[in-house]
Amino acid sequence: MHRSAPRLSRILACAAVPVMLVAVGCSSDSGSDSKKNAGSSSSGTASTKPSEPTVEAARFDDLPDPCASIAKKTIKDLVPEAKKKNGTAGRSNDLSARSSCSWNGLDDKGVDGSQYRWLDVGFTRFDSDQSLGSGAKRATAEYAKQVTKAKASEGAEKVAAEPAAGIGEEATVVTYGLSKTDEDFAYATVVARTGNVVVTLTYNGAGYAGAKTPSSASIVKGAQKAAKEAVAAVAETADAKVTPPAKSGSDDSKKDTAKGSGSGSSSSDSDSDSDSDSPKSATKPKAKSS
Repeated sequence: MHRSAPRLSRILACAAVPVMLVAVGCSSDSGSDSKKNAGSSSSGTASTKPSEPTVEAARFDDLPDPCASIAKKTIKDLVPEAKKKNGTAGRSNDLSARSSCSWNGLDDKGVDGSQYRWLDVGFTRFDSDQSLGSGAKRATAEYAKQVTKAKASEGAEKVAAEPAAGIGEEATVVTYGLSKTDEDFAYATVVARTGNVVVTLTYNGAGYAGAKTPSSASIVKGAQKAAKEAVAAVAETADAKVTPPAKSGSDDSKKDTAKGSGSGSSSSDSDSDSDSDSPKSATKPKAKSS
């Protein structure tokens, strides 16, 4: 009986060992799984990147015909005896992004001398870009650049700049004098921004053969009038592209319209506008021969 007690103690001790090992093993596995879960959770959080805000869409996706952006009557008033009444279009690789047109002429007054006038208008359009910013933001930077460029015109004298009200979303008129060809010229450059488009218009004049140099006030007035028309032409071009076709009174015509695949203004409408005094253009600008 005395021998069986120690033996029983040893048996119970040995039996307890596997239970402890199992408990330790379960505890170890549990900790390992927790670490794995924690690791995967943290890695998943780290890999998730915040989405970048989408830039604002550009307001305008096309430009007007620059040579039709200013009314013919305005051209006649500002540039009497223009060599090319329809203007001379500037060269461009992409007329929907950059375009220009110019007019010049000498109005001979005989013994009273002659008056020379020059007018040019340029359009620059910017698309919205995720990395570069919205079209309006890019146009704002170009607007400031063009104002600085006008103020730094080579040989310019008595340079002055001031805001021009009522022309686009923002506009500045830069005035200065310039002597060339032995004559004194009066200059006015209007830089305006409308949405994602920058309009830069320059008007200048001089008197020849004894004629007086035009006043700065008259040059500024003419430049601002033409600039307003050029800015309005940008919006009119956009409106023309989204204007729905006219509705017909007959049911058959309505059905045909519903089945048609095209929309917007027809080419015949834009052709009829090209001969009017309104600075409208519903078609893409076409380069004109000089």
